[in-house]
Amino acid sequence: MKAFAYVTAQTPETAVSLVRDQGRFLAGGIDLLGEMKERLAEPALLVNVKAVSGTRDITPDHAKWTIGANVTLAGLAEHAEKRNVFPGLADAAAEVGSPQMRNVATVGGNLAQHSRCWYYRHRDVRCLKKGGRHCFARGGENKYHSLFAGSMCLSPCVSNLAVALTALDASVVVQREKKTETLPIAKLYDAAWTNARVHNSLGPADLILRVEIPVTNGGRSTYVQMGEKADFDWALVSCAAAGRVDGGKLRGVRVALGAVAPIPWQVEAANKFLEGKEPTDDNAGKAADILLRDAVLQDHNAYKIPLAKALIRRALAKLAA
Repeated sequence: MKAFAYVTAQTPETAVSLVRDQGRFLAGGIDLLGEMKERLAEPALLVNVKAVSGTRDITPDHAKWTIGANVTLAGLAEHAEKRNVFPGLADAAAEVGSPQMRNVATVGGNLAQHSRCWYYRHRDVRCLKKGGRHCFARGGENKYHSLFAGSMCLSPCVSNLAVALTALDASVVVQREKKTETLPIAKLYDAAWTNARVHNSLGPADLILRVEIPVTNGGRSTYVQMGEKADFDWALVSCAAAGRVDGGKLRGVRVALGAVAPIPWQVEAANKFLEGKEPTDDNAGKAADILLRDAVLQDHNAYKIPLAKALIRRALAKLAA
């Protein structure tokens, strides 16, 4: 690991101004320190943002909930009132890593984490995302890679929270220069769809401050995933669903998939199809077909299609239970 300076910021403006010249933000450090040990990142300065005011709070309200970027995933998973209102988000947080990691990892860090692709993570491989000319997953080992990719890079978005928050129609508040900007979750990641060299739409000095989740009367949410191991494993595919059931019919339902694209994968036509439908296995299967109709299979990831279909059925059944 290369030597670096360290400073603690007290305000968002200070944090942004300090990180601008060859710096990186440090919160839980789960992802960043791994990159630094592998020399994938060599910042001259680490700016500790854990002391930035207002970023450790979970604030309920009748219209929307606010969750600070420095709330730990353990705190998010275990917050009793939030679990009652947004159970899908709590389940998504509870599936991340180990208990020890969840005690340190933060909401902002989970949303802003970098690619887990083994080609990107290998220090001796200069892949497309690191400024090379090729995505080695295309024609290579692509078992864990995307079914959908707008750019040439097949590295998928693996943030559990991104998938759950997409279904919940949440937004993030980001400090950019001297002002804040509110981005829908889709906007937070859309640059990764068109630009193979980025992980999300954040600039080097953009700092996530908080997440805002609208409250829907009668709304429910759920999150399910499947990994190769029962615990402490990345999702092969994940699925989140949110909405409500009125008179036995689905209303305002949003479904999102994770680990299948560089962005949280949502198809508005699938959400529209489910509007007013009964939560039957047949309707869930038709919605799954819409969500997955544009998939482009690679040599080793075709298993993600039946897995995604099963998880969509499971998520919608759980939503309606």
